[in-house]
Amino acid sequence: MSADPSTSGAQPPAPAPASGPVKTKDRILGSSAELFRRQGYNGTGLKQIVATANAPFGSLYHFFPSGKEELGEAVIRWSGDVYLELIAAVCDPAPDVVSAIGDFFSGAAEHLRESGYTDACPIATIALEVASVSEPLRQATADVFALWIADVAARFEASGVDPARARELGFEVLGALEGAFVLSRAMRTTEPLDIAGRAVVTSVRAAVPAP
Repeated sequence: MSADPSTSGAQPPAPAPASGPVKTKDRILGSSAELFRRQGYNGTGLKQIVATANAPFGSLYHFFPSGKEELGEAVIRWSGDVYLELIAAVCDPAPDVVSAIGDFFSGAAEHLRESGYTDACPIATIALEVASVSEPLRQATADVFALWIADVAARFEASGVDPARARELGFEVLGALEGAFVLSRAMRTTEPLDIAGRAVVTSVRAAVPAP
């Protein structure tokens, strides 16, 4: 999701190209994240990654000596952190948490439509591919999902929602979003995201205490 984080709920921004060893690593991570989102982990080769990142092939093994699995884990955790920044960029300006959730779903739908239904969650594609075959990658996706749920739940708690219910709502938000992404990409319509967004907003509104 390389959209403006102030308007999109679907894709964290990739780092800007630059020179130097640290920036080369950033380019590799950003390019890998985009390719994994669009093509999947198994459908993306290392040569394609370094070509897209405009990086020497040897630099990939310099930063990720164990190869693709180590790179995949780093991409998942990097994407998780960047996506948290996107959540904040979309939700923090909203007047209340109900509006924030509505804005996030509508932004996700807008970006998915503009991307031709290719960009959605930065790690969901990987999670589906690797959950049963790579424990390091499965654990990384689990950690990132837990991080996002905790962040959203904290926003609900800050609005007066009971902690247990806030955690449940965090799962509702993420579950609805991820499921709607799958349906929307397959059906080439944002209708699932629109419907899921309205349903989640109704749940959140009912849980947040009246002013």
